Amino acid sequence: MKPTNSPKTYRVKSFGCQMNVYDGERMAEMLGERGIVPAPEGEDADLVVLNTCHIREKAAEKVYSDIGRLTKGKTQDKAPMIAVAGCVAQAEGEEIMARAPAVSMVVGPQAYHRLPEMLDRAVQGERATDTDMPAIAKFAALPERKRTNPASFLTVQEGCDKFCTYCVVPYTRGAEISRPYGDLVTEARKLVDAGAKEITLLGQNVSAWSGENDKGQAVGLAGLIRDLAKVDGLARIRYTTSHPADMDDDLIAAHGEIDKLMPFLHLPVQAGSDRVLKAMNRSHTAESYLRLLERFRAARPDLALSGDFIVGFPGETDAEFEETLALVDAVGYAQAFSFKYSPRPGTPAASMEGQVAKEVMDDRLQRLQAALNRDQWAFNRATEGRTCEVLVERKGKHPGQWLGKTPWLQSAWFEGDVGIGDLVQVELVEAGPNSLAGRLRERVAA
Repeated sequence: MKPTNSPKTYRVKSFGCQMNVYDGERMAEMLGERGIVPAPEGEDADLVVLNTCHIREKAAEKVYSDIGRLTKGKTQDKAPMIAVAGCVAQAEGEEIMARAPAVSMVVGPQAYHRLPEMLDRAVQGERATDTDMPAIAKFAALPERKRTNPASFLTVQEGCDKFCTYCVVPYTRGAEISRPYGDLVTEARKLVDAGAKEITLLGQNVSAWSGENDKGQAVGLAGLIRDLAKVDGLARIRYTTSHPADMDDDLIAAHGEIDKLMPFLHLPVQAGSDRVLKAMNRSHTAESYLRLLERFRAARPDLALSGDFIVGFPGETDAEFEETLALVDAVGYAQAFSFKYSPRPGTPAASMEGQVAKEVMDDRLQRLQAALNRDQWAFNRATEGRTCEVLVERKGKHPGQWLGKTPWLQSAWFEGDVGIGDLVQVELVEAGPNSLAGRLRERVAA
C-alpha cells in the first residue's frame, strides 16, 4: 500500500514506559506543526504511529497484530499510512519493512525528529527507515512546547550503560547521555508557561544525569532538581527511573530539603536473591538496596516507595524466589511493577541455562503480585484521614467528579467546583486497592 495523499489526521499509540509517552507527545507536536490534527475519537486516522516498546514478551509480534488490525478489510485508498516507531523499530526495522508491506515508515527512538521528512517521502510512495542513533540531536529539532498537561514529562537523560543481562535498552536506546542543563531549564520554563504544574524528569537511568549549570559548575540530578525548584509556577517535581548504583548523597538529601520534590521514589530492585542479582548484572545486593532505602526514608520519613520485579529469571530456584518475597515484606511498597522473565533476542540471559517453566513463573508472579497488592492497599489505608494537596488532572466518570494525584502518586477522586490544573486540598476519606475517595477542602494559593 503506497499512500499518495498527505494525511490530514493522525493517531499516536504509545506503549510501555513514560519515556515512550514523552516521545509520543513530541511526535504528535511535530505532526501538529505540519497542520495534521488528531483524529476525532472513534474515527479512523489517516496516519497511525505505533510507538513501540521492546520490554514485554512477544513485543514484535504484537506490532504485526496491530498492523493487521489497521489494514484488515480495507482497500488501498481507505487504509491508513502506518509508521512504526520506538524500540521495536530500532531492534527490528529491516524485518518490519520486509514482513509488513503496509508500513510506510520505520523510525527508531533517537531519530524520530526526522519523521516529517520521512512523511514527505512516504506521501510520494517511498518507504523509509531511519534507525540511526545520533547523540540527542533530536531535541534541537523538536518544536517548542506550546500546550501541555498539568502533569508533564521532561526527558533529561537517555540510554543506559549498565547492561543488565535481561535488558535490550543499551541496544535500542544507546549509551547513557545527558541533555545539557540550559536546555532542560529552558524547556521546563516553557512547559510551565504552557500549563504544567508538575514535571517528571525522565531517563532510562535518570539518576545518572550530569551536566554543568549556568555558573559552569558540575552538577548531578539533585543540582538540576534544586534549580528547577526555583522556576516560578512549577509546584511539583518527580523523577524516574533510577538505578541503585547512581543514588548519591546529594540526591538523598534533596528529598528532605526540597518541598517541591514529591515524596515518591521508584527504585527497581528486580529480585531479592543476591545470586540472581549477580546473574542479572545488577551491581547491588538485597542488603545494600535495603540500606539505601533506609537512608532515603531517614531523609523523608513519609516517602512512598515503588519498584520493579522480574520473576523466573533463568536459574531462579524456589528458595531464591522466597528471598524476593522476603524483601517485599521488608520494604512495604506503596506501588510496584512485576513481570515474568521473557528472553529478549541478543541479550545474554536469553541463552542462559535453567530457563524457568511457564507454569512456575505464572505461580510466582501471582504470589508476588498478591504481596505487592496487599502492601499497596495497606499504604493507601494508612493515608486515610490525611488532608493533602492534589493536582487535578482530568474529569472522572461521573458529573462533577475529578481525578488527580496525591504527593505519593496515588490516584484520588473527589467532587467539587474545580478545573483541570488546579491544586486543591483534599481529605482522603476512603482507601481502595488502587485509588482513594476524597473530600474537597480548598484550593491551594498559586
